[in-house]
Amino acid sequence: MAVILVALAVTAALAATPSVADLDAHARATGNRKDIAVAVGDQLFRQQWPAQVMQVAANEMGAHLVLGLRISGVHFHRPLTRDQFYAEIASLVGECFAAAPQAEEIDIWTTVPLSVGKGVVVAGDLAKPTSRTVFTLSARRGEAPSSLAERLRGGEDVFVDEEWARTAFKSST
Repeated sequence: MAVILVALAVTAALAATPSVADLDAHARATGNRKDIAVAVGDQLFRQQWPAQVMQVAANEMGAHLVLGLRISGVHFHRPLTRDQFYAEIASLVGECFAAAPQAEEIDIWTTVPLSVGKGVVVAGDLAKPTSRTVFTLSARRGEAPSSLAERLRGGEDVFVDEEWARTAFKSST
């Protein structure tokens, strides 16, 4: 009887243990609809993306829901070409819309840290920036994946810091 009770207790404890994806989704979720950010993060963090997803935001204004993804521009899990980075961005957009069908837009931005001196104010009204945006894209629901890929390749409505891109990506040759 005692062995059965111990086995049941271990099974219950294992069943209640959250996955790494669950922990990441909760830790990296922000916005006024954190529940949706967690659900999207839960989907995204089931795999390891080459360009690390740092934050998932969900904000609702009236009947409008907008998602935001912040990606690290320095901590790639493996070397990427520019085309591979763009393919990942397109995949992330698709995953986000699948995980949050009510979302109408996804804003993606990639940041790199800035070096700040010791004793520099980094919070509040006098805060100095601690990161710099090096890539941005806004994708609307219903945009065809081919249209998104074309926008990424052509740079239409996409911001890319070319100085960052020269050092961030491996050569495609």
